[in-house]
Amino acid sequence: MIIKLAYKNIIGAGFRTWLNIFILSLAYFGIISLQGFFIGWKDDASREIQEWDIGGGQYWQQNYDPYDPFSYEDSHAPIPKELVNEIEREEAIPILLAPATIYPDGRMRSIILKGINPAQKLLKIPTKYISENDNQLECIIGKRMADNLKLQQGDFVTVRWRDKHGAFDAVDVRIVHIFETTVLTVENNQIWIPLNTLQNMLGLPGEASIIVVKSEDFAPELADWERKDINFLLQDLNSMIQAKTIGSSIMYLLLLFLAMIAIFDTQILAIFRRRKEMGTMMALGMSRSKIIRLFTLEGSLHAILAILLGAIYGIPLLKHFQKVGMNIGVDAAEFGLSGLENALYPVYGWKLVVGTIILVLITTTIVSFLPTRKIAKLKPTDALRGKMTK
Repeated sequence: MIIKLAYKNIIGAGFRTWLNIFILSLAYFGIISLQGFFIGWKDDASREIQEWDIGGGQYWQQNYDPYDPFSYEDSHAPIPKELVNEIEREEAIPILLAPATIYPDGRMRSIILKGINPAQKLLKIPTKYISENDNQLECIIGKRMADNLKLQQGDFVTVRWRDKHGAFDAVDVRIVHIFETTVLTVENNQIWIPLNTLQNMLGLPGEASIIVVKSEDFAPELADWERKDINFLLQDLNSMIQAKTIGSSIMYLLLLFLAMIAIFDTQILAIFRRRKEMGTMMALGMSRSKIIRLFTLEGSLHAILAILLGAIYGIPLLKHFQKVGMNIGVDAAEFGLSGLENALYPVYGWKLVVGTIILVLITTTIVSFLPTRKIAKLKPTDALRGKMTK
């Protein structure tokens, strides 16, 4: 009965009720849609980075530090015997790194030479285009690097490197393929060549700098090598998304704050204008606690009806974004966002939806309850005369 009465009261308030419901529905929609975009971004970027770069984890030679290019020359060691069988079963691939310099059209650019098995299928890098040709060194490069240096497929570029003894050498390398990827860590200033060829160039047969493994569960301890799991390798991405999520929380709080102000104001106004009604209910035997529950329920019903209104326009919009994505209007790579297409595809899980509904419902109920505390002190005689008991 009290629910029916509360529903009639808020519907009877007319435009003010629907305005509050609409603002609350915007809070639902804003929180769910923005969080969905961040979850979708994280899922897409993580998947792309795993498929192109890190697989199920990596072993790093103990001297290797990806943030210190000067460590690359010393970051090599014989491939561990424990991984030989994994490599033969294509469950792992060794990669050798070497700092080098290229001279496209007379310009100079520092790059990283990366040696990889051309027959590998563990990563999506299209290594099938390169071959171990004794007469000609072949390589593949990323599209952004090719565009930046104005290089095209079939072009030759001079590469200079230092072997393990520190002696300089140089050779012309032919670009046999230019690939596109959203993962910057396999493209920026990098040239991919056959592993055996790079090992011979450096005088480091049978050695590698990084070993990518397929299985996340394969993690034996190896001397001189450090196992890096996926959580470690994705921590930069996760930290960046977490920072963006915290920043966007300001917008959630603003939306929620506006909605709560509207609810609070409505409750204050209702208690002020309905004093005689409260006095009548008390005279008819309704307790103060039941009247407080009635007014609190009226406030909470705004949040419940907002769920229905938000669903009417929110579900079609969210499904539309999920299908076609939302174009961010710029090249994500220009902002250093790895693994991100030019469109964001949101992901909406039940935890996100249910969590948002519970958050808004609890907040609305608390805000609805606060103004009703005055009713606890209200005397029926004062209420019938239209006064508030001090």
